[in-house]
Amino acid sequence: MRKAKILFKDEEAGVLTQLDDGSFTFRYLDAWMSDSEKPGISLTLPKIEQEFHSKFLFPFFYNMLPEGSNKQVVCKLNRIDQDDYFGLLMTTAKNDSIGAVRVLKTEKS
Repeated sequence: MRKAKILFKDEEAGVLTQLDDGSFTFRYLDAWMSDSEKPGISLTLPKIEQEFHSKFLFPFFYNMLPEGSNKQVVCKLNRIDQDDYFGLLMTTAKNDSIGAVRVLKTEKS
């Protein structure tokens, strides 16, 4: 299992998890949910109490990934399998991404 913090405008909004079977979950933090001023991070992941589940990386996060030759270079330089979308997401969306959302790998506890 791997986890990543999801930041919206540099504030932690939720947690994205890849389970051992390869599926994914996303859940907003309680603090984010309790603040009525905080928005949902995307239209496809609305701000609701429910935990979201998907067999594949959620399209919102998948669309943050590099493509083509950019993807090949990032994977080669960082030794990431080209099919490891979660690893690629944590590598490319941690410091600089288009939009307000960043993805930070969490350390194992």
